[in-house]
Amino acid sequence: MAPDGCCPVSPEAEICLPHLDQPFVSGSVSTPIGVLPRVLSRLQWRDYWGTIKARFGVGRMHYAIDPGLYALNYPDNRSPVLVTANYKMSFDKLRSALPYKDMWILVLDTKGINVWCAAGKGNFGTEELICRIASSGLKKVVTHREIILPQLGGPGVAAHIVKKLSGFGVHYGPIRAKDIGPYLDAGKKATAAMRHKTFTLAERSVLIPIEFFEAMKAFLIIAPILFIIGGIGGSTGYWSNVLHFGSFAFLALFSAILMGSVLHPILLPYLPGRAFSAKGLWLGLIAALIMVYLGGYNLHEWPGRTAVLAWLLIIPSVSAYLAMNFTGCSTYTSLSGVKKEMRWSLPLQLTTGIGGLLLWIISRLIA
Repeated sequence: MAPDGCCPVSPEAEICLPHLDQPFVSGSVSTPIGVLPRVLSRLQWRDYWGTIKARFGVGRMHYAIDPGLYALNYPDNRSPVLVTANYKMSFDKLRSALPYKDMWILVLDTKGINVWCAAGKGNFGTEELICRIASSGLKKVVTHREIILPQLGGPGVAAHIVKKLSGFGVHYGPIRAKDIGPYLDAGKKATAAMRHKTFTLAERSVLIPIEFFEAMKAFLIIAPILFIIGGIGGSTGYWSNVLHFGSFAFLALFSAILMGSVLHPILLPYLPGRAFSAKGLWLGLIAALIMVYLGGYNLHEWPGRTAVLAWLLIIPSVSAYLAMNFTGCSTYTSLSGVKKEMRWSLPLQLTTGIGGLLLWIISRLIA
């Protein structure tokens, strides 16, 4: 039976086995509940390619595997049970970090969302965990009654309820998958370093492609409109205007995207302000000042003054918006803090962005 949708609220669930024909499955293992897929720690080229595509936003929302129970390498009925999300990148990170370990991996149905985000949304939660323990047939596969959850999944799981309703005690493992091996070797004891969530330059930079390319999707729609608007007005002819003013608008908006989605994650800890939108605003102002200087606008005439004011509004608002989007990737923010920031910053970004666009259109009409 297919695993999708086979986990009702009641823990007395019908056993559902993950499909064996998933491309990352390397074999199978016979268990008291039937044949389960076996996966190996070593990733294949298609796994790496899938990760690259997801990093760049290609098929990211559908990069998921069947929920259920998987055998990592060659486990037996006494092997540990690790719990993770059905976002394939999370699954691959976990198994590739355990090259010499034999264990079971219980995959929850998080709708293709990683552990941390799914815990915040409630998908990596108590109800799903209890149901998945039952529907996976875990009690018949292992003789012990312990499961190990990633620490970042903790906010969504009430361990005492899981113990009461499923019979399995919950251990919270380390934050990083690479620390699970040492954690298990130490008798399920985590060091202080294993409990500390870092957010280094490398960890921030790996998130840049998805932010940048998501922004570029909108940019590629808006850019032709900017060229059209840039061609109106003036006395030098439509195509001459397109070449000068349209190209400038193209580069100005692109600079805002670079500031908000690329430079902001890199410089995040060093930018002034607590709100991410404020951090992005500073970068946008710098980009705007550079662009209007390079644009060579004549500030002695109203078209030039209006255009300069327009870009001083547009570029920072776009940069601030993109920077605010990065709150979902950061370790610095909380859900309540993000909601509070969005209540005041989003209306401001919309007002200044739309106001700047109108001013730019006016500057072209009066040129």
